[in-house]
Amino acid sequence: MHVELIIGTAVILASIILAAIGFWLAEGMVARMTPWLLREPHRPKLTLVLVLAVLMILGVFTATVWLWAFTFLWLDLFNTLEGAVYFAIVAFTTLGFGDVLLDPGWRILGGMTAANGLLNMGLYTAMLVELLRSVRSNQLSGQPKRSDFPD
Repeated sequence: MHVELIIGTAVILASIILAAIGFWLAEGMVARMTPWLLREPHRPKLTLVLVLAVLMILGVFTATVWLWAFTFLWLDLFNTLEGAVYFAIVAFTTLGFGDVLLDPGWRILGGMTAANGLLNMGLYTAMLVELLRSVRSNQLSGQPKRSDFPD
């Protein structure tokens, strides 16, 4: 059980780091695009920010699922990559079909995968809302606030 908790914690921390890097890249992209985003027309540009942010979130989500899948393969819990990826997606999204299960000695990892998915969904939602709020607020005021975008 202790090994499961250590491995699961390490994968969760790695996924949080992936999400933080994604947020940092998205924030940097928006900061560089700010002068262009402030010029009319605003709505198509806000839509572009939304699409790019969602693509970045999907990329981080996918990378995290692969991280879990490769962890399951490394631990020899699945015979195929497809099985490991399938279980990682089902657990990470908390869908939980229950048609594929981990061995009883490793089932805590399934719960940790689901907890990681819940945590990341909250992080992704907060990031998306913050990016859109910041861009729209700057568009309405006409100027970026210095506190909105770090150097």
